[in-house]
Amino acid sequence: MSEGKDVLILAIESSCDETAAAVVKNGREVLSNVISSQIALHTLYGGVVPEIASRKHIEKINYVIREALSQAGVGLDDLDAIGVTYGPGLVGALLVGVAEAKAISYAAGLPLVGVHHIEGHISANYIEHKELEPPFLCLVVSGGHTHLVIVKGYGKYEILGRTRDDAAGEAFDKVARAIGLGYPGGPKIDRLAKEGNPDAIHFPRAKVGDSGYDFSFSGVKSAVLNHLNACRMKGEPIAEADIAASFQKAVCDVLVEHTLYAAKEYKIDKIAMAGGVASNSALRAAMKDACDKRKIPLYCPSPILCTDNAAMIGAAAYYEFMAGNRAGLDLNAVPNLPLGER
Repeated sequence: MSEGKDVLILAIESSCDETAAAVVKNGREVLSNVISSQIALHTLYGGVVPEIASRKHIEKINYVIREALSQAGVGLDDLDAIGVTYGPGLVGALLVGVAEAKAISYAAGLPLVGVHHIEGHISANYIEHKELEPPFLCLVVSGGHTHLVIVKGYGKYEILGRTRDDAAGEAFDKVARAIGLGYPGGPKIDRLAKEGNPDAIHFPRAKVGDSGYDFSFSGVKSAVLNHLNACRMKGEPIAEADIAASFQKAVCDVLVEHTLYAAKEYKIDKIAMAGGVASNSALRAAMKDACDKRKIPLYCPSPILCTDNAAMIGAAAYYEFMAGNRAGLDLNAVPNLPLGER
């Protein structure tokens, strides 16, 4: 590769229920970002059905790749590499993307780069915040993950804390289902909470005894279920908006508190957020308020880049590619892939 040449990467993401492809230039400029969502389909079942997700990925993946290349105005000959999510995620869904990426890599003679899904979420911040460079602290909050991570360098991570049970997004989905809002829970609770009083009901803020940075959300979820059951048994009205707002505040309080505590203890002066729950309006507002009070800059992608997409995978793939990391045609899906493992 000649000095100063732009690096174009075709990225593929299929870890859960979005089939996505993107073309990213130099890790920070998105030329195209195509997402085929399955939310309407899985709403019928109250959550993601892995077998259905896998079949839908197979139907859509060639389309989204052709569309991504077309929107970017490039062909396979213009690309420098193929990046693909290979874990963590639903194994069947991951396999569709990995198989497609390997086929294109082999047929076009392009290098293959395997990307960790959480690394992709973190890297979404590089797309909209061109000035952001490591080191910084990142709170990753999604349906499957809640991680507090020090980003020491591109591709270099230290996990300070993680959830011991439910991920934050998982708790949102379960509470939404209990209230009767349906799937997907996060956006629906966010909307309903705007109509409620966040101080109406005090739900617990769990602390994990042996770690100041780990999270636990099963307790607050259980407290909401117990409150609902108590109301029903006593024949009392259920104030759904107040429950949503109070639950949301309990989760946000813990996320913000742990993040700011870690920033202080590790003397980190930049904080970022990533993942689907990072698009929650109450969390964004609470984190911004806490950071502003401490004069700490906060970075957060636009909502479209918080949820699963391929542009973030292209950003992460660029830095892995520049570091010389390549995958062979034996690359496989790893549903429980730990962050930092290659």
